[in-house]
Amino acid sequence: MAFPAERLRRLRRTEGLRALIRETRVEPGDLIYPLFVCPGRKVRKEIGSMPGQFNLSVDEAVAEAEEARALGLPGLILFGIPPKKDARGSGAYDPAGIVQEATRAIKKAAPELLVITDVCLCEYTDHGHCGVIEGEAIANDPSLELLARSAVSHARAGADIVAPSDMMDGRVGAIRRALDEAKLTDTPILSYAVKYASAFYGPFREAAQSTPRFGDRRSHQMDPGNVREALREVALDLEEGADMVMIKPALPYLDVLWRVRERFDVPLAAYHVSGEYAMLAAAAERSWIDRDRVMLESLTAIRRAGADVVVTYFAKEAARLLRRG
Repeated sequence: MAFPAERLRRLRRTEGLRALIRETRVEPGDLIYPLFVCPGRKVRKEIGSMPGQFNLSVDEAVAEAEEARALGLPGLILFGIPPKKDARGSGAYDPAGIVQEATRAIKKAAPELLVITDVCLCEYTDHGHCGVIEGEAIANDPSLELLARSAVSHARAGADIVAPSDMMDGRVGAIRRALDEAKLTDTPILSYAVKYASAFYGPFREAAQSTPRFGDRRSHQMDPGNVREALREVALDLEEGADMVMIKPALPYLDVLWRVRERFDVPLAAYHVSGEYAMLAAAAERSWIDRDRVMLESLTAIRRAGADVVVTYFAKEAARLLRRG
């Protein structure tokens, strides 16, 4: 039998050849770094379930922002831990709130760095849910006004992009109207359009101190078994005025990411969430995996599935490796 003339291994023989024909690349400019901002000064408290990640006071967050800029990262996404919480999450839309303060400080120190702000109430409510509670239910429509006020407050503080993550119906439209009425028409909306009710968020809830005091979030976040519904969510958010959309989590939902990429020609982000980070970090600590290789392989998979932007706790680490070539 004649040996095949087409030998695909020819172009795999050296790193130079492999790099030459590589179809999907990860660059520092593709990565967004999440930060958890808390009150105080010189606070740098490691998150137990996310080794290498911290709750940071504003001054420490500014230092992280300056490092991110030096590494070639295009931006950050901010989550706030307020000094106190209440039933309506008033810290989310307080002009002097923690995210607003951090946004102003980071934009002053690194004006070219993009600041994205998470728009939700769960970090700010004493019950830990993403909206207003009526009885034991999360009331959709009364929550929209508070989410819109939060987005406007963030934009006025200097946020380059606001990113609603609450999964209330109609929140993108409510935020777009509020921004336009406040003459903030140039502020883009990155919608967490497809956010699943995932068990991979556990470490985040420790970091943001946002574990619900009762119930869970399955009444408004998506069921993990659904993908056609994800396409409907994206279509609705785009109709309401979203400029970009995000899929969350990333690796367990690469099929969803691919389906959205195939259907919609819009900027697409994916969130490589806390549980994904924690699993890889824990396995690497035990020397069960090669941390650097698995990290970059995971980020490549997310990009290959269609993400233009990846939100990841590995952003700084990956940028250092990528810059070294």
